[in-house]
Amino acid sequence: MDARSLYDELTARRTRFVRVDELCRLAAEKGALPPADALAAEARLPLKEKKGLEKAAGGFLADILADPAAGTHLCHAMLLPHPRTADKLAEFDRTGRLELPGARLERQGKAAMLTMRNPRYLNAEDESTLEGMEIAVDVALLDRKTEVCVLRGDFVEHPKYAGRRLFGAGINLTHLYQGKIRYLWYLIRDLGLVNKLYRGVALENESPEKASAEKLWIAAVEGFAIGGHCQILLAIDHTLAADDAYLTLPARKEGIIPGAANLRLPRFVGDRITRQAILAELRIECASDVGRMLCDTVVSRNDMDRTISETVEKLTGSGVVSAAGNRRAIRAGQEPLDLFRRYMAVYAREQAQCHFSPALISNLEKNWNAANRS
Repeated sequence: MDARSLYDELTARRTRFVRVDELCRLAAEKGALPPADALAAEARLPLKEKKGLEKAAGGFLADILADPAAGTHLCHAMLLPHPRTADKLAEFDRTGRLELPGARLERQGKAAMLTMRNPRYLNAEDESTLEGMEIAVDVALLDRKTEVCVLRGDFVEHPKYAGRRLFGAGINLTHLYQGKIRYLWYLIRDLGLVNKLYRGVALENESPEKASAEKLWIAAVEGFAIGGHCQILLAIDHTLAADDAYLTLPARKEGIIPGAANLRLPRFVGDRITRQAILAELRIECASDVGRMLCDTVVSRNDMDRTISETVEKLTGSGVVSAAGNRRAIRAGQEPLDLFRRYMAVYAREQAQCHFSPALISNLEKNWNAANRS
């Protein structure tokens, strides 16, 4: 059975929504993908010892995303609230605070303050942070007592950055090398968490193009935004940056595709600088001319708290009634859902090949000293 036909069967002809991970689990039960026990056994191995069983999921998801009807339906499914969001939203409504793996959410005046947390690994993203961050984004967007959202990195443990906040170091390369990050992590992240930052939380009975729960997002970049954290900035409405902070997208050096950055970065800096950043490791200083194409306001890191407060007040002072409508209008010209769907079809297939490539292992050992990290 081809992927489109199987998708229709598993979703009752697209009358119910199924998330990517559950979709692959159900497809495995039908014999279309490797069985759960084989995947579980391979998951325990370091990346260099894996056979690449998950590559089959890459082809399966790529075929679904390439189909306009099925692919749009899957994108819609991943924009719906996470299954655990309702309980956490009720808790946040009562307390104004949530502690989740990888994330802290607090209500501060008109803002939902979302702090990314993985202090041992410079706030890097991995399996331990993905679900908590997506739920936190859902709750921040669905909270009726706040008007805007602020995204910031937490203080980290590394002695080099003692007492400092860092926006984030991208994917956890140590865990990647150790085989602790599955291929589906990329798809769940970019179809879910990151796309919700860009498009909001979808409603079941309305196209995400027409209606969604969304707010303006402010990012506060301190230290650096590397890899995946730089990708996140491309989905944000207003970026503040410390004048000593920098941005990089070292995906070629790592051996993977940097999420939707290939699609979104050219809108900010053009094709040539995009190629330099993704293919040639260009480091972008936030205070540089190129950096200011990506960052709206550059301030001293000691002024970041004050600048966040002033920006929240500026963006909410006259109300935010038109924010969602203006975001949708901008997306209509820049990145309609169908364009994103087609991009993700390519991404799903190519990232599966990259994730299990011997070149990725070599790059991690050469450029990250991954074999000697814990």
